[in-house]
Amino acid sequence: MAPKIVVVFYSTYGTNHAVATCAAAAAEAAGAEVRLRKVSETAPQSVIDGQEAWKAQIAKMADIPVVTPEDMEWADGYFFSAPTRFGTVPSQLRAFIDTLGGLWAAGKLANKAVTATTSAQNPHGGQETTLLGLYTTFMHWSCILVPPGYADPTLFESGGNPYGYSAIAGQFDEKGRVAVEIQARRLVHFAGRIAG
Repeated sequence: MAPKIVVVFYSTYGTNHAVATCAAAAAEAAGAEVRLRKVSETAPQSVIDGQEAWKAQIAKMADIPVVTPEDMEWADGYFFSAPTRFGTVPSQLRAFIDTLGGLWAAGKLANKAVTATTSAQNPHGGQETTLLGLYTTFMHWSCILVPPGYADPTLFESGGNPYGYSAIAGQFDEKGRVAVEIQARRLVHFAGRIAG
């Protein structure tokens, strides 16, 4: 039976949208049943309208469904992608995570494979703390962490972050795509093994 993967992302200007789309395609190519889901936008419309690039990105993602707790219960594995905001994930993603208390209490998030990616304005902009913070949440859920580590030598070419691929905002290149594909395939492999 094919493992079920939900790719959950938040993207302001497009980098994490591109990463999530790449991850979803790689997971599907690896044999998974995949749902691509965006996190609901909580910023005021007046703020979004004041930034043309943000407004344009919202329009590009209009056809992608918003992630729900049902998607989280459905999946055998989770692939998260979100930018860093002051060393952690954006409030939009935290707001969604904070709706999952009922599923967590019922044990419906436990024993799922999970991995994450991020982006920041510069290589030292909080990328690792963002991923480690997400992994702390996933440990509370009793998930099984599936970071890329150094399982494939090509991961060094995209920056070599063992916690998860991390991009410089706006610079998701071919080396990054290879790293995301490796990370997604690794997630599918372990989600399949865990789900049995």
